[in-house]
Amino acid sequence: MTDIESRIDTSRPHTARIWNYWTGGKDNYPVDREAGDRIRELHPGIGEYAKADRLFLGRAVRHLAEHEGIRQFLDIGTGLPSADNTHEVAQRVAPDARVVYVDNDPLVLAHARALLVGTPEGRTDYLDADLRDVDTILAAAAKTLDLSQPVALMLLGVVIFVEDDEESYTIVRRLMDALAPGSHLVLSHTVKHPDMADVDAAVAFWNEHGTPKLTQRTPAAVARYFDGLELLEPGVVSCSAWRPATVTPDVAMYAGVGRK
Repeated sequence: MTDIESRIDTSRPHTARIWNYWTGGKDNYPVDREAGDRIRELHPGIGEYAKADRLFLGRAVRHLAEHEGIRQFLDIGTGLPSADNTHEVAQRVAPDARVVYVDNDPLVLAHARALLVGTPEGRTDYLDADLRDVDTILAAAAKTLDLSQPVALMLLGVVIFVEDDEESYTIVRRLMDALAPGSHLVLSHTVKHPDMADVDAAVAFWNEHGTPKLTQRTPAAVARYFDGLELLEPGVVSCSAWRPATVTPDVAMYAGVGRK
């Protein structure tokens, strides 16, 4: 058994694997599917969050590569590989784009090394690290990315795992402070919303049974991550409402893109 395999816990449901289950992937276990089904009973629309978040990633990366000239992406909290990962979307527009993926989930790392292969013109690298390891992430990313040039910092559905509000804001601020002017923050986050009360029951179930535990924040609290940045239109909104190709219902996952 490899070191990575020994770190994979199949006895408890894990968020990355449940997310994978909801988006139709195969990289999950019975415990994940059972928890995913139970959460979906509590909040039937939850599976749409994963799909909406993935579509938001594609639209944001495509916009940054096509219209903002971004050629470097630092994707923290990568999740299990799926269709249209960050490097695939970016390198479809700009084959020379460079992407560094960061995750601390051993199953994600095992699949990333096997599946996330970039174009010959660009580079795709991987780092085993926690979001809180800011110095480690920046030092390792600098081996692949030129941090003196603009970078897109991708934080999709990962800041939710930092329970303390001030710690979470500090982490995002430290990461953005280390990046060059013209860099962008792309962030999504589960929210508390009075029109989506059943989300609270789903989150409570998850925090009792799953790992890692997650924290909801209000839309206003999510918007605070973009303090000091120039928000791209339409601002911080449901990720399904961020420049969609077609109008779709809002989900309790808010997102935005901000320019430094």
